Amino acid sequence: MDNTNLVENDLQSRRKIYFESEDGILSSNVDIKSLHSKIDEEAIPKVGMEFNTEEEAYNFYNAYAYKIGFSIRRSKMHKDLLDGRIIDRIFCCSCEGHREKDKRDVIVKSHRAETRFGCLARMKINSRQNSKYRVVDFVMEHTHVTSSPSKSHLHRSQRRLTVAQAAEIDLANISGITPKASYDLMARRVGWCENLGYTIVDCRNYLQSKRTIQMRVGDTGGILEYLQSMQLEDPAFVSAMQADEDDMITNIFWVDGRMMTDYFISVMLFPLTQLTKKNKECRPFAMFLGVNHHKQTIIFGAALLYDETAETFAWLFDTFAKTMSGKKPKTILTDQDAAMEKALESQWPKTTHRLCIWHIYQNAAKNLSRVFQNFREFTKDFSSCIYDYDENDVFIEAWNSMLEKYDLRDNKWLKKMFNLKEKWALVYERETFCADMTTTQRSESMNNVIKNYVSYKHEIPRFFQHFQRLVEDRRYDELKADFKATQTSLSLSLPIEILKQTSIVYTPVVFRMFEKEFCKAYECAMNNKSENGTVSEYTVTPHGKFMSILLHMILLMIQ
Repeated sequence: MDNTNLVENDLQSRRKIYFESEDGILSSNVDIKSLHSKIDEEAIPKVGMEFNTEEEAYNFYNAYAYKIGFSIRRSKMHKDLLDGRIIDRIFCCSCEGHREKDKRDVIVKSHRAETRFGCLARMKINSRQNSKYRVVDFVMEHTHVTSSPSKSHLHRSQRRLTVAQAAEIDLANISGITPKASYDLMARRVGWCENLGYTIVDCRNYLQSKRTIQMRVGDTGGILEYLQSMQLEDPAFVSAMQADEDDMITNIFWVDGRMMTDYFISVMLFPLTQLTKKNKECRPFAMFLGVNHHKQTIIFGAALLYDETAETFAWLFDTFAKTMSGKKPKTILTDQDAAMEKALESQWPKTTHRLCIWHIYQNAAKNLSRVFQNFREFTKDFSSCIYDYDENDVFIEAWNSMLEKYDLRDNKWLKKMFNLKEKWALVYERETFCADMTTTQRSESMNNVIKNYVSYKHEIPRFFQHFQRLVEDRRYDELKADFKATQTSLSLSLPIEILKQTSIVYTPVVFRMFEKEFCKAYECAMNNKSENGTVSEYTVTPHGKFMSILLHMILLMIQ
């Protein structure tokens, strides 16, 4: 015998383990007859039993297998040549037969565990004599160890997803609940896993099979299917797509009826996030954001883009304006991007373009990392230049002083930022309404929120589903805020009529903003009140004209 045969025989002996005695039956196997004594006589198959259908016979034998502790499968059958009806069928133990020899066994290092042991247990049915299926053969002995009752639910034939269970899994998946969490919840409902009827692996396999079907449809088919379904649900739903020279979809924009209703032409935030993954390349995801009467972030529209070129942004801004009946925002906040800036100048020239301060801080941390590490006070000085000054000359003086203090006069990034100072320094936006959207929190929080819903791992159809879940959750938050506003009465800092009136007209969060500024103005007026009851001078706060108007209103009240 050559070396090759020796190796093959050695591997074969390690791969296959036979549990056989001299008579072909496992000698250590639990006596099947003793197990039969513990179950109902009617649940044990017997020759002569009859069933109306082949499926009924299968379910009966499978129920018996659960009580004994083994799995079954459908084996050989014969059909009627005329009508295709099954004439006879063998239901056998899943350990029946032996695994076929594989010529690759010689090179495989780790073999799969053996699951076939030549088991002879089976039940055969036949319907040749009449329309019913009659048991003509039943073998109860096994050549392997059967499982205990507590493990029977793990056998393959005992695991089956019902229509209701599949619907629950789909609902949990659409809601962003992980398969493990949804499986644990459903298991607890029925008294734990052994009563559920399927395993966590079955749950994951079911979801994977659905994704495979969606992948066959393809990204383009999935996109069109989603857009069509949304159009059916919402007649006001609008979508637009841009194709390349090969008629391949590159950019997609969509907006529903509620988004168009919510849109107003004042201030808008336009964050760009890398989220979706297609063919190992990240596609930019963009949202048009605003703020509602509760200071909550709301969505005016969304887009999946092919790239971040000026041409792509120009198409997107033009499409958005056309969808919104030509209405363009007065102010838009974006990150620092040259292509985006070029597109805004060409499409929305009358819109004030501001840079989101959150992105300014992010870029500063990258470009001035050593300065932040070496000088603790730099953060405070840099923040002051952004927020604290009301006069242009004072701002420029403070900026130059900061450059001198930290020896940053030749820093290229700071020179570039100074040339764009009108787009980020608050001293230049006192006359521009930004709906409290200039600070870092709104853009930062929305980027974090959306990543809790969608991921670069999601295929395009799943991405759309989870994004819609985000939209619905944001709208429900607004609904809860509306409810709270109508069911509560606010306490006032000062017993003044104007505060009483505004507390009725404004939402709670907006009223608190007004109340805070009003109290500042009131305190300023009272501190500067002269003996004859007039206010000779006052200090203008960062809110400029608004504080001035409040002061004049208070003057009329106290004089």
